[in-house]
Amino acid sequence: MSKHTPKPIVALVGRPNVGKSTLFNRLVGERQAIVEDLPGTTRDRLYGDAEWTGVPFVIVDTGGIEPMKERSGHAQSLMDPLASASKGFVTEIRTQAELAIDEADVIIFLVDAKEGLTAADEEVATLLRSTDKPVILAANKADNAKRRMDALEFYALGLGDPHPISAYHGTGTGDLLDIVVQHLPKMPVAEEDEDVLHIAIVGRPNVGKSSLLNALLGQERAIVSDIAGTTRDAVDTELTWEGKKVVLVDSAGIRRRGRIERGIEKYSVMRALRAIGRSDVVLLVLDATEGVTAQDAHIGGYILEEGRSLIIVINKWDAIEKDTHTMAEYNKELRQELKFLDYVPVLYLSALTRQRVNQILPTALRVKEEREMRLSTGELNRLLQDAIAASPPKTFKGRRSRFYYVTQAAVDPPTFVFFVNDPRAVHFTYLRYLENKIRERYPYEGTPIRLKLRGKDRK
Repeated sequence: MSKHTPKPIVALVGRPNVGKSTLFNRLVGERQAIVEDLPGTTRDRLYGDAEWTGVPFVIVDTGGIEPMKERSGHAQSLMDPLASASKGFVTEIRTQAELAIDEADVIIFLVDAKEGLTAADEEVATLLRSTDKPVILAANKADNAKRRMDALEFYALGLGDPHPISAYHGTGTGDLLDIVVQHLPKMPVAEEDEDVLHIAIVGRPNVGKSSLLNALLGQERAIVSDIAGTTRDAVDTELTWEGKKVVLVDSAGIRRRGRIERGIEKYSVMRALRAIGRSDVVLLVLDATEGVTAQDAHIGGYILEEGRSLIIVINKWDAIEKDTHTMAEYNKELRQELKFLDYVPVLYLSALTRQRVNQILPTALRVKEEREMRLSTGELNRLLQDAIAASPPKTFKGRRSRFYYVTQAAVDPPTFVFFVNDPRAVHFTYLRYLENKIRERYPYEGTPIRLKLRGKDRK
């Protein structure tokens, strides 16, 4: 049982080198353990879960993204650095601003108080003035009184008060977050319904999400209705499959085609965020002809952090020249690239020819059943005793851990609480070992497992 509530999205927009990444790190670090560092996941974050005064939201960093490269792998700027650098930056900045206007709920427009107003700032401001989205102007690097006075020149952008901050030192960031939270929309909460399976289809542009959606709808004759979703301009589709109610969660990247989508694959994570937040099971669609990309890993990592179940769909399998070893070799490479998703089922199919598309819904329903499985405390503690007997925990930082017992605290996702003498004495690799031991008996196919440590009360 779960409520499917997407988090509002806050986008950081601005020209290069104004401190977007520094501000991003500062904001997601305002509370502890916002995003856990999981072994095997990519460290190059484009997004982060954050919370301020009890209000959760997602911050998306549009900075730190390299300019688009030619298919040949050679950057255009390498051919003529001086001629193309300025043009490339303007194009890049404009794309960031356009995407933020289209997808974000609140936009933080970051400028540089040290360098002052530039033509690139004006370029972004022109776009942002055309939106009805809240735009908060933040003048970064305002480290002293003079810089805070210098920030006043950004009134010329016509976007209201420039808020002086220092992302590096943290000055003014609390006030900035207060303003952000005031402008965040109240996200609607769907009613709980245990009998409905919500499936989101996400992935980079042009991997075949729309074709897959059409193939799924085309093979199901019992389409019940189109129901309003919480994603902007989205319409979720409800259908029945073998007596089961299924809702295909729409996202901006599934039905709606905008000018931004063409080729701007590195920004597509923003379009997947809300759909992931409203789903039980996510179909992460990959293009078989392109293999696994960094963006695929980004989206996969976000699905894991949000605790959603996942199925990897390798689309366009019909376009691959195959022999008897092709699928095994492809699967080996896939597992190597996405080590942190080793529990996830993989389907090889073609939305165009509908080859193996009929495997999706049965797999998704099976994954949902695994997600809702609850283990008895007795069985869990027998499993824990066997695991410790096979490999006792080692001393960590001069401390030796002692496990007392374990219980399952929740489903959706499955969450297990281990009671120990000292949580600081347990190395994360031992938790990974315990997770593997649980999955050996109970695979929890496609579903992330949460393991938590609770220390002995030392009143």
